[in-house]
Amino acid sequence: MDPVTTAIIAALASGASSAIPEVARKGITDGYEGLKALLKKKFGTDSDVVGAVEKLESKPESEGRQKVAEEELSAAGASSDAELIRVATALLDQIKSHPGGTHYAQIAQGSNIAQASEGGTATVKVTGWRGPKDEDKNDG
Repeated sequence: MDPVTTAIIAALASGASSAIPEVARKGITDGYEGLKALLKKKFGTDSDVVGAVEKLESKPESEGRQKVAEEELSAAGASSDAELIRVATALLDQIKSHPGGTHYAQIAQGSNIAQASEGGTATVKVTGWRGPKDEDKNDG
């Protein structure tokens, strides 16, 4: 997930976290509002990007809404915008600096996927699958 999407999801999650002190939550909220204002400035108040982020705000735990926000941000090129990345990274750093402020979000698509975080490991072992090359060998 790109830093802009990760920052939005983490900011929304940390806003609801009781583990983060109220003073820190205020700073995170301010940083999030700054990121959102920058999205509005760059993409327009009525853009699909801003609409997806606003829908995500009402249900931040929704994987579907997270995915839509990520798709809209990606389609708009947010993940390659240096200013957005700088603001999002600063927000993520602020969130991570508080106890209970580290949040992780991972999205996996496709087949035979393994994910790990926090120094963990993950493996995928696929057995019994016959691909096109295997079928060609056995047909002759």
